[in-house]
Amino acid sequence: MSNNAKKTGSGGPFDVKTVEALVALMAENELSEIYLRDGDQHLRLRRGSTAPVAVPAAVPLAQAVPMAAPASAAVKQDAPAASPPAAKKNLVEIKSETVGTYYAQPKPDEPPYVKLGDRVTPTKVVGLVEVMKTYNELQAGCSGTIVEVLVQDSQSVEFGQVLFRVDPS
Repeated sequence: MSNNAKKTGSGGPFDVKTVEALVALMAENELSEIYLRDGDQHLRLRRGSTAPVAVPAAVPLAQAVPMAAPASAAVKQDAPAASPPAAKKNLVEIKSETVGTYYAQPKPDEPPYVKLGDRVTPTKVVGLVEVMKTYNELQAGCSGTIVEVLVQDSQSVEFGQVLFRVDPS
């Protein structure tokens, strides 16, 4: 790609035609953000809201469409059992900060970061979300007891998807 960029005279891998193609792919796949890096050069494209994102999300286009079905299906399976407790109490939701794959434990042979009934603090790590071989720690952001676990290890997650519900009392 660098040789191609030199031929176009752009001086880098992110020439105008590449950016135009990425914008078209974002529109076709309803993506809100793409972040790319090639050496010292970075490119972030955003569509829609300019709300700040806690963790930069780089979404591989090949995974963007298939992720939607498993994540929404998992939420639908857990929704009937999860809805009544949420209505009875003021539960705090811990949500995914990015699109990726959720991991409940640091390594396959180690115990999970948290489980049902565990107490959490705002800085307690509750899992990892992997995006393009980058592992981002997901912190609870609240204090309380985990009363619902809505995600399984190695499950694809979406931005803003509820992963846990915490009883702050």
